[in-house]
Amino acid sequence: MSEKSKRCTADLLVECLEEEGVKYIFGIPGEENLAIMNALENSKIQFITVRHEQGAAFMADVYGRLTGRAGVCLATLGPGATNLVTGVADADSDGAPLVAITGQVGTDRMHITSHQFLDLTKMFEPITRRTKMVVRPDTVNEIVRLAFKYAEREKPGACHIDLPVNIGLMPIAASERPLQKQYPISEYASVHTIDEAAEMISYAKSPVILAGSGVIRSHAAKELTAFAEKLKIPVINTMMAKGAIPFDNKYAMWTVGIPFPDYQNKLLEKASLVIAVGYDIIEYAPSKWNKSGDVDIIHIDASPADINKLYQANIEVVGDIPDSLKRIKQKAARLQEPKEALAMRKKMVAEHESYAADDAFPMKPQRILNDVRKIMGPDDIVISDVGANKVWIARHYNCYKPNTCIISNGFATMGIAVPGAIAAKLVNPDKKILAITGDGGFMMNCQEFETATRLGTNFVTLIFNDSSYGLIKWKQQAQYNHTYGVDFTNPDFVKFAESVHAVGFRIKKADELIPTLKKAFSLDTPAIIDCQVDYSENMKLTEHLQKIMNEI
Repeated sequence: MSEKSKRCTADLLVECLEEEGVKYIFGIPGEENLAIMNALENSKIQFITVRHEQGAAFMADVYGRLTGRAGVCLATLGPGATNLVTGVADADSDGAPLVAITGQVGTDRMHITSHQFLDLTKMFEPITRRTKMVVRPDTVNEIVRLAFKYAEREKPGACHIDLPVNIGLMPIAASERPLQKQYPISEYASVHTIDEAAEMISYAKSPVILAGSGVIRSHAAKELTAFAEKLKIPVINTMMAKGAIPFDNKYAMWTVGIPFPDYQNKLLEKASLVIAVGYDIIEYAPSKWNKSGDVDIIHIDASPADINKLYQANIEVVGDIPDSLKRIKQKAARLQEPKEALAMRKKMVAEHESYAADDAFPMKPQRILNDVRKIMGPDDIVISDVGANKVWIARHYNCYKPNTCIISNGFATMGIAVPGAIAAKLVNPDKKILAITGDGGFMMNCQEFETATRLGTNFVTLIFNDSSYGLIKWKQQAQYNHTYGVDFTNPDFVKFAESVHAVGFRIKKADELIPTLKKAFSLDTPAIIDCQVDYSENMKLTEHLQKIMNEI
């Protein structure tokens, strides 16, 4: 940092980031953020140079989701800033706290046509909670505090700070200091809504819990499990709420949200009451589980329910989620076991276990994920990319604990797995981190493998290789019975790994995957495993699910 007598706006900005507890900034230097880089050089914050700004935003996104504290990404103006957009939008939709900082032309150039100038506050406005340009040096501490306050409050999301180059260089008064970080005070649900919810649950004929990502963010998983066990209510989780209840709990009915109706949809269809806990309609639209609009709904969340004609809650229990669950549990009573749901669960378990010894190659996605679950411990973390692999992970990779399977399902963005795994390893250096991605998603941010090896983040990437955009091919087959525009060729992923100083493996038969995973996780460098996947299973699953829906 500059000497106190020579402090500039950029110095105070970095001091404010330190006060907010920022440990890492992911980004790429540029001409218009040189003053920030100069201030960062001697700060407590580690600047992590990435290879594409989208990778920086995804790293900040996953960092925020895993820690609950805003991840920070930095880019220069113009194309650097536009490259952040996808990752910033992903964080905002998925409820991950993130603060994006961009450089900008000087305020003396904004009124005329100017090289690389875009109105970035207007560009970021639709995909952030707040976007502000620093126009005076003495406002930067307020703007930073506001950005973190809005990014980290419930529901979390993205905020943006734009710093013009001339403002960044302006001197700052010696009296200007960061504003103290403040933490929100928990609010609790009213007594009458707790009483109403407890009574409705006690007398409901066939209640079902639909757990969303708010359960994870509010650290309510243990209380949700106790709630389900005492009241004997089956629990369905969204993709972003995996681990909200341990998958081997008798009341866990696993994950809803794949593109086709599954066991969980049938259970929701038969429910007389849906208890939506921490549920966000962006994760799984009400139209997919409440087509008639007739089901009774209890909304338990830190925030009031969103407006949707098919999500009209009879009771809204708004307040701290763990507290609400605990208080309702104490007042409600149920004696009857959900026999139909428990019978359905037995079918689900038998179906999943039936693939454990399938030796076919290319490997079936079910067998791949069965093998992965045997290697990953209950606290280890899978980062899922988006594509056909996400559908299979949602359905076949079950979790014991929250935040052990990270899926983007608000904005649902391809390319998140590799940069997300880098952030996950920085947050959890002692855990196994596995990025699972399709070949399409991998190639969208594969450049960040250089970042991974430079940082020494020894995670493993497992590529489902089918030389196509598998999810779109699946949907074309289901809708039109043919495919178009979805096939491509791939590089040699083993040689690619070696070219970025990582280690590459290629699976040639099914029984190689488990020993290869063990070997890859024993290394002190990132590793890539190329595994041919049999996506003929996609349409087989579609047909299987249609049969199930007709039978149940």
